[in-house]
Amino acid sequence: MDAKTLTYIFVGITFALYIGIAIWSRVGSTKEFYIAGGGVHPVLNGMATAADWMSAASFISMAGLIAFSGYDGSVYLMGWTGGYVLLALLLAPYLRKFGKFTVPDFIGDRYYSDTARLVAVLCLIFISFTYVAGQMRGVGIVFSRFLEVDIDTGVIIGMATVFVYAVLGGMKGITYTQVAQYCVLIFAYTVPAIFISILVTGSPVPQVGLGSEVLDGSGMSVLAKLDSVLTDLGFSAYTEGTRSTIDMFAITFALMVGTAGLPHVIVRFFTVPSVADARRSAGWALVFIALLYTTAPAVGAFARINFIGEVNETGYAETPEWLRNWEEIGLIGWMDKNGDGVIQYRAGAPFKGKPAFDGDERAEHGQRVLINEPTDSNNEIYVDRDIMVLANPEIAGLPDWVIALVAAGSLAAALSTAAGLLLVISASISHDVVKKMLNPNISDKQELLYARIAAASAILVAGYLGINPVGFVAQVVAFAFGLAAASLFPAILMGIFSRSMNKEGAVAGMLTGLIFTFTYIVYYKFIAPELNSADNWLFGISPEGIGMVGMVLNFSVAATVARFTAKIPTEVEELIDNIRVPSGASGGHHH
Repeated sequence: MDAKTLTYIFVGITFALYIGIAIWSRVGSTKEFYIAGGGVHPVLNGMATAADWMSAASFISMAGLIAFSGYDGSVYLMGWTGGYVLLALLLAPYLRKFGKFTVPDFIGDRYYSDTARLVAVLCLIFISFTYVAGQMRGVGIVFSRFLEVDIDTGVIIGMATVFVYAVLGGMKGITYTQVAQYCVLIFAYTVPAIFISILVTGSPVPQVGLGSEVLDGSGMSVLAKLDSVLTDLGFSAYTEGTRSTIDMFAITFALMVGTAGLPHVIVRFFTVPSVADARRSAGWALVFIALLYTTAPAVGAFARINFIGEVNETGYAETPEWLRNWEEIGLIGWMDKNGDGVIQYRAGAPFKGKPAFDGDERAEHGQRVLINEPTDSNNEIYVDRDIMVLANPEIAGLPDWVIALVAAGSLAAALSTAAGLLLVISASISHDVVKKMLNPNISDKQELLYARIAAASAILVAGYLGINPVGFVAQVVAFAFGLAAASLFPAILMGIFSRSMNKEGAVAGMLTGLIFTFTYIVYYKFIAPELNSADNWLFGISPEGIGMVGMVLNFSVAATVARFTAKIPTEVEELIDNIRVPSGASGGHHH
């Protein structure tokens, strides 16, 4: 069987499994819809958390970013992993003890204010949509390449699947689906990595392979080989960064703190029976996440070595089939600048902007006619970073079933995160806006109906954003993290650890952080992209890292405003003391 047939079979089986699970675990109450009834085993919850956590950005984009930016790409690795640890140790157990389903619920009650609740809902919806757009885009790319439909159709198929299990099964359906998705995605990520590691270095452990010698007789290690090949082609060395230290620090920090404020992961800690179980499942999730995160740098390095070996100085007529497959859907583009029919891969952008294909007219040498003008660099090939993990098995010439497995795994990664996010959006609308603010007297059944309507509407918006994307997957996701870092994280942290933070301070802080970060990113990314360089940035910090400054502003504005406004009521002080004294740490249920 060829790769396409196998892919249809693998994707078909996994989708049938997800939908079967959703039907088996469909819910009848809001408690089951929001937090799966609170009875999930810590190990299973750890798996579900890991699947929720590792989005299309982790599965598809991260290794691609590391492959093309080397050392600079490590910010994603450090930021996302560090953020998870921060969330698991610093926030999750306390929020669990507080016993609220959603972040706005915590913020609204802790700051005794519907304004604070509303600001939190707005931040949360904005962050979640920014993030979910990237997932939908990932789904579209996978479908378009492996099932040979266009990207938009791929997004629509993805929407339909998530719709079934998120709207039917709620958190309960999503949790057990995510356990299945974790198994699919980790298997799909590690199998090709092991194969490729053996091919490149002879070591079956990719993590060890990254530090081993390349089997080409050069006697060089993987990283030394990459450094020498890349510097010969005019790129900066793989192991040296091009970003300033302050910017590296700011981006890592923004990703880390932004992650800790991410709503869809916090909710996972409510699905286990007790606070002690919340801590246990956090530990398990870290183990499950580490499996993929320690493999990613190796996958990135091997992908870049293989890519250069297969493409550079190859006559277009001799190029392997995978290159043409990706060219068909516009994610690889080639232009023969010197007219020799041979592909030159060099530093510099091959085209101004992305290659745009004008119908299907082929010029001589098989290249596509490009609408976009070439630049004066002598690089002739454009590669979309998001394809590296997906193309890796094909580039390394692995068997067809591995290619099919990767397709199923990347869909599992994107869909599991999308489902978690959509649930958070629907819960914040039905629970925090409708029930807590507009109509406190609605019944459980009505609230469940609103939650389902909200989830369905959220899926439509997410699909629209996936079809009309802004920036490539990981960039869009970095945007979401910066906003979470600047708005929600400080409010949650002060809500737990500060007895003096009042509603006026919290609201002023959240708005300041959100508006500042949003304006900065929009200005440099959309209004004046030509000024987007280190010379013009505030303190030399890029839009990806500016969330750190937004967070500092949030804390300082909040502290200043709180000093000059009314003290918090005594019942809220008691509430905070109750969260912090771990009376429920032994596993007892105190609500």
